[in-house]
Amino acid sequence: MKPVKRDRARRLLALSLLAGLLTGCGIRATEVPTDFGPAPSRVHCSLTDPEVTTQTTRGVPVQVFLLCGSSLVSVDRAVRVPDGTADSARRVLVAQGLFDELAESPSVAEKEAGFTTDVRGGMKVSGPAPGDPDDTLRLSTSPGDLTSYALAQLVCTFSDSAAAEGDGSVVLGGPDTDRPRRYECTDEVRSRPGSTEPPSSEVPDN
Repeated sequence: MKPVKRDRARRLLALSLLAGLLTGCGIRATEVPTDFGPAPSRVHCSLTDPEVTTQTTRGVPVQVFLLCGSSLVSVDRAVRVPDGTADSARRVLVAQGLFDELAESPSVAEKEAGFTTDVRGGMKVSGPAPGDPDDTLRLSTSPGDLTSYALAQLVCTFSDSAAAEGDGSVVLGGPDTDRPRRYECTDEVRSRPGSTEPPSSEVPDN
């Protein structure tokens, strides 16, 4: 047998023996490099910290929608409303408290669970302007100027609270004289707040 053929035969034999050894050990031979580093942590969007879950004892229990992964997920919060506050003023106080909670940086436990917020502080909430429906909430920033994430957080949080009528929608307006609009929190908005803006419709004059 020529030297070249003998060398080729030896290499084939060596490869066959190596494959047999790997198979016997339960290891599949592969030509693709394998990374045996630690698996990336998964966002679990679940809170177990008692300091977070018991904070509702410091005021009226509410829920706000934070971002987690690519969805909106509700977490427990609390807002302070003085006893005896009239319904119209109560609505605005609750809305302002909800906004402040959304704008606050998530707690350490919430960050570890994957929660974030796109709502920025400094915005003020007021009641209806003349001619607005009674349940209108006017924002110091126009809803159209908010990011789709922030608008989704506000709409879903407000519509699920005492700041609205409890029908899954909320009437929002900006600081100008533009007519307010009724925004809805839908399943699509909650699951894809970055690509699906809350649907809105015109509201009649009061």
